[in-house]
Amino acid sequence: MDQHYEAIERAFPELASIENSELRDSVREAWAIAMTDNAIADIEAVPWFPPVQRSLDLSNERLVPHIRDVTQGALALVATLKERRSVTLSVDTVIAGALLHDVSKLYEFDGMEATTIGTLLGHPYYGVSVIAAAELPVELAHIVLSHTHRTNIEPATLEATVVRQADAVAAAAIRAQADTDYNTT
Repeated sequence: MDQHYEAIERAFPELASIENSELRDSVREAWAIAMTDNAIADIEAVPWFPPVQRSLDLSNERLVPHIRDVTQGALALVATLKERRSVTLSVDTVIAGALLHDVSKLYEFDGMEATTIGTLLGHPYYGVSVIAAAELPVELAHIVLSHTHRTNIEPATLEATVVRQADAVAAAAIRAQADTDYNTT
C-alpha cells in the first residue's frame, strides 16, 4: 500500500491541512486500502459517478476533482460559520470526512461499470468498511453514510451537515455542465 501514498498525497493536497498527524495518516491509509483492494494504480483516472455520467454524457468527469471541490466547499462553509456564528466543530473531521465521503466508489464501479458491491449495496455503504479497516473514528463513518440522500441516515453532527451540503453543491455543479436550462439563468 505504501506505493499509493505519493499518488494519494498528490491527488488530495488538502490532506496536508489535517493537523492531527494520526488522522491524516489514517485518511491516506483508507485511500491506499481502497486502491489496493480494487487494483487501482491511477486514482486520478477513476470516474466520478458512472450512472449519472452516462445519463448526462459527461464521460470525462473524474472522482478526484469532485472530492477536492467538496473539500474546498466544506472548508469555505466552515470559515463562514466560524466567522459569523459561535460554533464548535472539528475542522480536521470536516476535511477528513470530505476527503473520504466517496471512498466507496472505488468498490462500487470498475471503470464505468457497476460491480457487485455497487449493484447490491449501492452508494455509499461499503465506505464504512474502509473507514473501519483504516481504524478511523465512527464520526467519519457517519459522514460517509449521511453525505447523500441515498441512505436514510441524516447528518447528526455539524461536520456531517457541512460535508453533505458541500457534496450536494459540488454534484449540482457537475450536473449543471450538461443542463443548458440550468446554465441560462
